[in-house]
Amino acid sequence: MTQQTLDAAPGPQETVNRSRPVRVLGSAFAGTTLEWYDFYLYGIAAAIIFNNQYFHGSTPLISLLASFATLAVGVLARPIGGILAGHIGDRVGRKALLVVSLLTMGVSSFLIGVLPNFDAIGIWAPIALVALRILQGLSAGAEWGGSALLSVEHAPTGLRGFFGSFTQIGSAGGMLLATGLYAIVQGVFTDEQFASFGWRLPFLASGVFVLVALWIRLGVTDAREFTEIKGAGQTERAPVWTMVKKYPRALAVTTFLRVAQNGIYYLVTVYLLTYLKDTQGGSGPVLTAVMIASAIGLVSGPFWGWVSDRVGRRPVSLAGYAAIGVFGWAIFLAADAGSFSTLPLIIIVGLVFAHDSVYGPQAAWFAEQFPVEVRYSGVSMGYQLGTLIGGGLMPFTATLLYAWGGETPWLITTYLTVLVVLSILAALLAADPVRAAVKENR
Repeated sequence: MTQQTLDAAPGPQETVNRSRPVRVLGSAFAGTTLEWYDFYLYGIAAAIIFNNQYFHGSTPLISLLASFATLAVGVLARPIGGILAGHIGDRVGRKALLVVSLLTMGVSSFLIGVLPNFDAIGIWAPIALVALRILQGLSAGAEWGGSALLSVEHAPTGLRGFFGSFTQIGSAGGMLLATGLYAIVQGVFTDEQFASFGWRLPFLASGVFVLVALWIRLGVTDAREFTEIKGAGQTERAPVWTMVKKYPRALAVTTFLRVAQNGIYYLVTVYLLTYLKDTQGGSGPVLTAVMIASAIGLVSGPFWGWVSDRVGRRPVSLAGYAAIGVFGWAIFLAADAGSFSTLPLIIIVGLVFAHDSVYGPQAAWFAEQFPVEVRYSGVSMGYQLGTLIGGGLMPFTATLLYAWGGETPWLITTYLTVLVVLSILAALLAADPVRAAVKENR
């Protein structure tokens, strides 16, 4: 075992009261659910409403590209948020930053809900929208690493994958909440009412949700694993620089572990909505399928995290990456065949078995690549860079590849296959202390 692996391996179980683990898991789930609810609201709106409300291009393609470009801007801001949060979080602590990130995301989303459109204030509308999206990106960049580490570092021995998965299923919870509210407002209002004000209501609801998440999160403290380092004065003065200098391989590994999983998620939950609207006249079955998969994901995420605690992160993730490669081709085959009875089933099965088997153990596996004194910096930067490469650019890239491919999706699926290969290579290079322990005990 390398020193890095030994540093990252699960330590002795902390002595905690019985209510503490429940509060930790509740904080991880509630906080990330709200963060991703707000973040995914923007993704859905970018696919179905913002191109008409805020961007007046010469052609529908230009307007759509402009809308998806603002989606990418938020993801471009996420590594910056992760770097800033990592520096402070590795020096000061995880909890303080998580409170700030939660408030920033909630306020940004609420302001998007009241932002006048292009017809009302002209060019200031897209400028303000981009500014608020950047704040969302900075917030999301800070959120994941801190939440993941709070849950993983509080975990009892042998349950890091399970505990970390509660940060991960916040993504499913956020998507379920976002798609559910959008489905409700689209069902209640006419198309004209939805375009006029209905789409704003889910953004305005963030103001209420943030109060609940804050109440839960304020009751959690930093884990002993970090406070002992801080109390002994062993924190790094420049943790981001130390991490990049000493652990470049771990940073590269965590970045590329992320790309395929995040790429397929953005492809299904954002780009496919536009693709089906343009080619089949509607995307309703996809939203329904994503909602169902997100609901199942609340269980499947912890399940896959638990499985990875038993057999190791690598075997579970490798199977998931291979399944993602098949999943990407299957959704477009079904979409182009106009098979709206088959496509939702493919999406549900693909997200639950292919996507979730990679995403569930991800928080624990990322944390296991870095020692505690640079862990916030490492997991945040790796996760956010992987998000940028794999997911944030996916809707924009897919739109271009579709046009370049003669309005066929096969360049898109080829691009996804490349991401899968990169993730498989990263999985083979990543430290897996759980798998090593399983082999030693045989």
